[in-house]
Amino acid sequence: MTAELARSIPEYLDQLREALRGADPALVQDALYDAEEYLRSELAANPGMAEAELIASVASSYGAPAEVAEIYRDTEVQVNKALRTPPARERSSLAGRFFGVATDPRAWSALFYMLLSLATGIVYFTAVITGFSLSAGMALMIIGVPVVILFVGLVRLLSLVEGRIVEGLLGERMPRRPLYQGRGQTLLQRIGAMFTDPRTWSTMLYQVLMMPLGVLYFTLASVSGALSVGLAVGGFLALLVNLGVPLDADFALQGTRLDGPVSSLLVMLLGVLLFFVLLHLARGIGHVHALVAKHLLVKTAQY
Repeated sequence: MTAELARSIPEYLDQLREALRGADPALVQDALYDAEEYLRSELAANPGMAEAELIASVASSYGAPAEVAEIYRDTEVQVNKALRTPPARERSSLAGRFFGVATDPRAWSALFYMLLSLATGIVYFTAVITGFSLSAGMALMIIGVPVVILFVGLVRLLSLVEGRIVEGLLGERMPRRPLYQGRGQTLLQRIGAMFTDPRTWSTMLYQVLMMPLGVLYFTLASVSGALSVGLAVGGFLALLVNLGVPLDADFALQGTRLDGPVSSLLVMLLGVLLFFVLLHLARGIGHVHALVAKHLLVKTAQY
């Protein structure tokens, strides 16, 4: 059954939203933004044309909502296939699954995200706390209105930046366009929509949480990484000394000299195992964090 032709841009967007029901919320956000951008640019280029006439004229070029939705779904599948990181080879043995994490690019990229999160967390936290304080302090002044608008705009810009980082390093599909808003609304309506949209507040919550999470991630990754590398390298050098290789170094572990080759080998193996545990932990943290970011940064209430 053919849907009734939309007679306005909001109706067209509603039909497109309905046609994309069940799709990834990030894809829906991108599709709505692209459609409104195109329709409003066409409306601005033809000021004497009514919206109903415009919708009818562009249906053949841009496409009806159902056609556009199908194109986006197909394109998403093709892009995902082209950009998807090759999956790690499936291993049957327990040892193969444990050590095979080293061949999983997502484990390494998640580890890098954990190290990067301290810097991004500081930026996000500073932006939200400073912006919120300035906005609250100037709320009763005329200049407070543009400050609030700039603050919310900055929050959404940082949300897009974080989305690109999450998608690139953690592999979770995130929006590639700004959050869809009815840009045909008046200024007061748009300001009101900013504060009534739960996604505005959840985005701020995410950016504030990134500070403690960034500290936790960075500490866990750096300390565990340094400890594992230190044990592996120290044990290896101590093993060389015990095998007669002349090295001008004094190897000790918590006050106990590694005088025997067995103890040196065990310390080296402990460091190697600890690093593989860190990779598994980074991959798990990356997966969970990506889901949290998707829940807090992407507008899921599209319908």
